[in-house]
Amino acid sequence: MYSVFQLGLKYLNYYFTAANGKGHGIHSPFVFDLVVKVLNDETNYAAYKEIEQQRRRLLKNETIITVEDFGAGSVKGLTKQRVVQQIAATSLKPKKYAQLLYRLVQYVQPTQILELGTSLGITTAYLAKAKPDAAVITMEGSPAIAEIAQQQFADLQLKNVKVVTGNFDETLVSTLAASSTPFDFIFIDGNHRKDPTLCYFEQLLVKTTADTVFVFDDIHWSKEMEDAWELIKQHPSVTLTVDLFFIGLVFLRKEQKEKEHFVIRF
Repeated sequence: MYSVFQLGLKYLNYYFTAANGKGHGIHSPFVFDLVVKVLNDETNYAAYKEIEQQRRRLLKNETIITVEDFGAGSVKGLTKQRVVQQIAATSLKPKKYAQLLYRLVQYVQPTQILELGTSLGITTAYLAKAKPDAAVITMEGSPAIAEIAQQQFADLQLKNVKVVTGNFDETLVSTLAASSTPFDFIFIDGNHRKDPTLCYFEQLLVKTTADTVFVFDDIHWSKEMEDAWELIKQHPSVTLTVDLFFIGLVFLRKEQKEKEHFVIRF
């Protein structure tokens, strides 16, 4: 993991070298449309308010839970006591990016969504609220965290979310095997290491279509994640990517004959 200072320097470089966030100078009609209709959509959707109320409750929740961590830097079987409000403060996707996911789902109009890394359920709620008739499968390593997330889904009256609990290395294969239809929107916010990220990507590709959109979280979080991002960009199935620094968008559009990679200020 990069230090705060290192990440700050990388962000400054990104900010001053990225393409204009309003779409000026972007020659791809597809990406220009995405920028205008999704990145720059400033609509205050009703779902934002109710989900952010849940975030505020989590930030005040002093419940202590026992968490098993399967992510980067963890030791297998390691558990620790954590306070829910601390998890909320450090693990929840910031509002800006969680709401971007909402708009992306509205834009893509997927029928089946997969999320690797439920955490406390805030991003899941945004995904599910964006298209209530889509099936959302969200995967979380820690049963205790998954239980808190499920309470959020109940509070928000979400009926289209299914939670799969356990180590992704063990649960992803069975989840994909159980799905009779492909996933057309996939958000990966789990194990922040190179090899697992690439492994998940390869496994997931068998359950995608040309219209599937992948969203990878924290693509510049560490050297490993940057290496993984570069390899994903080079993958034969990938035709277009958009680097927004904290997240990366991956498209498999078959109608695009040559690869294109964009870095856009957001």
